[in-house]
Amino acid sequence: MTTTDPDTADDTGGPEPSDAAASPRISRLEWGLMEVGGLAPGKDFVLYPGGGHPWDWAVHGTRHSPGIQPGDVRELLERGAAVVVLSLGMQERLGVAPPTAELLREAGVDVHVRETRAAAALYNTLAAAGRPVGGLFHSTC
Repeated sequence: MTTTDPDTADDTGGPEPSDAAASPRISRLEWGLMEVGGLAPGKDFVLYPGGGHPWDWAVHGTRHSPGIQPGDVRELLERGAAVVVLSLGMQERLGVAPPTAELLREAGVDVHVRETRAAAALYNTLAAAGRPVGGLFHSTC
């Protein structure tokens, strides 16, 4: 069940978009360092509509090979991402594990896999357009 606050409802009866649910923007990216709006600087990030946090690869067992694990992207989906951007690292050494690709295919979300700088640029463009975008960003190899 959902409820609507009458102070935030538009004339169609639905809630107005909230900046709180906007995907945070990447403001700086260089080797080993990312700056993201509202978050402390860090190396790798999990970003989603409404926030983000540092990406700890150990949580789901991510390694360069076989790559990004299903648990990493599952969080993005659970937090409302309809578009997912996955970075491969600055030298494209991070893979995407086959079960992860399968999970995203089954979820029916738009998925973009790019080198980190290209991934960040695309992510920022989608976020600026108000799309519910989530992403995983690796700022080194």
